This record gives sequence, C-alpha cells and structure tokens, in this order.
Amino acid sequence: MKTKRKKIYWPDTIFSAAVIVLSIVIFIIIAYPLWFVVIASVSNSNLVNLGKVTFLPKDIRFYGYEQILNDARIWKGYANTILYVTAGTMLNMAVTLPAAYALSRKDFRMADKVMLYFVFTMFFSGGLVPLYMTVSSLHLISTKAILIVYMAINIYNLIIARTFISNSIPEDLYEAAILDGCSHVSYFTKVVLPLSKALISVLLLYYAVAHWNDYFNALIFNNNGANDPLQIVLRRILLLNEAFSGGNGGIQGGYAQDSADQVKYAVIIVSTLPILCVYPFVQKYFEKGVMIGAVKG
Repeated sequence: MKTKRKKIYWPDTIFSAAVIVLSIVIFIIIAYPLWFVVIASVSNSNLVNLGKVTFLPKDIRFYGYEQILNDARIWKGYANTILYVTAGTMLNMAVTLPAAYALSRKDFRMADKVMLYFVFTMFFSGGLVPLYMTVSSLHLISTKAILIVYMAINIYNLIIARTFISNSIPEDLYEAAILDGCSHVSYFTKVVLPLSKALISVLLLYYAVAHWNDYFNALIFNNNGANDPLQIVLRRILLLNEAFSGGNGGIQGGYAQDSADQVKYAVIIVSTLPILCVYPFVQKYFEKGVMIGAVKG
C-alpha cells in the first residue's frame, strides 16, 4: 500500500527558513559584543587593541578581576547599588500596583482625568534646574534617600499595569468578592495580586534594571563618594581612566593603559552579570506580562 506523501508548500518553507536564518544573524549580532567583552576581560589588552582577539582569548590573564576584588570602592558601589535596587524596587511596586488598581476601577469616575495628569508628566517637565532646586529644598542632596525615592513610579509601567488589571481580571470576581463582604484592600491583596504574577515579574525586572543602570541621578544629586552606586564607579573607570591607581599604589608607564583597558572590560562583566543571572527566572512571565499589559482587548 502506497503512503501518500505530504505535499511541501514551498512559500511557507522558504519563509520559515528565512526567519530562522534572520534570527540566527540577529542573535550573533547581539551576542558577539557580549562575548567579546568576556574574552577581552581575560586577554592581553595589547592584543585586543591590535585586533588579534576575535573569538577566543589570547595570553590569558586575570589582572582586571584581581584589581576589582582588591579594591574597596567596587564593593562599596556594589553594596550601595544593591540597597538602591532592593529598596527602590520595593517602593516602586508599593506605589505602582495600588495606583494601577485604583485607576483601573470603572467606578472611579476621576480615573481618566487623574491618568491624564500622569501621562502629562511623560512629555512635559519643569527642567533640570527647578528639579534640583526642589530636591535641595527637601534636603535630599547627597543622601541615599533621593536615589531610592526619585524614581518612585514610572508612568509607562503604570500604564502597563493599569491595562493588565483592566483586561485580565474579570469584573465578575470583584462582584463576587463584594457580595462576600470583601473590601478593596482585601480584593486587591487576595485576588488581584495572585492573578498578576506575570505583571509583577515584568515590573520587578523593569524597575530593578532601571535602578541598577541608573547613574545620571547619582551624578546630579549626589556629591558624597560614600553614596556612589556601582555605575558611577564604572563611569569613572571608563571615562576618566583611573584604573584604580589611587587605591593600589599606582600603575605607571606604558603598562598603565594596558591595565586600565583590562579593568574596564572586567568591570563591565561584574556590573552586568547579576542582571543577566536574574533574567532567566522571569523570562517565562516576560512576554505574557508585556503583551497583555500593553495591548487592549
């Protein structure tokens, strides 16, 4: 008995192959710079500058990582950044989620008008000088508090959260909860939050990355080196070419630039590695949370 061969529809096959090839090319374009930083951080910087390091490390040395481990400023910056990320993200979630829930309620008649005020701040601001004067009048200059409370809420994330709650939490659940004598606080904590795990994961990632990468606010509002986050320390290394010379006895001659380059690459790895390690744990929620929260219907 002859088996009927499945007919190949070539347009679909060609399209699928093109998508695969394009995806591989995009992956290489994105992944290679990251890989290059990794191999450059353990290679001889002279060979890197001469273009002799492309895919594999050469003349492996760990001088950059040794300098990082032996320098107190990096670890102080790490400690400050972890504090800002942890406290700042907790504050962000404590403000964003209740605000999104309140603005998503259909029985809140002023929701659209209040949301308009929020959205207005996305496009218009008073400027840097009035902002600095406001922060200074609150006596928050050169304090850790300003680096935590300044980004208390992100309007884009608020819009995502509001849309997610409006479209993903059935109104029937609220009516049933009200019949059972449930208050808004109980409904929010016992019903909305457990059903918003995808949203919470996405917002946690967004806010944590924003705090981790933030350096401009520290640059503007902080004059105390003890409060510097990791990104400020990284900025000094990359732009001012300090190479930790002040804390390690100094590096002189032609070897100084070689050491500085290797430390730069090593610091990039140290500063980005924690975020890269966290992302796989929230990846499964990422697409669902963003798409449901960003698309109405």
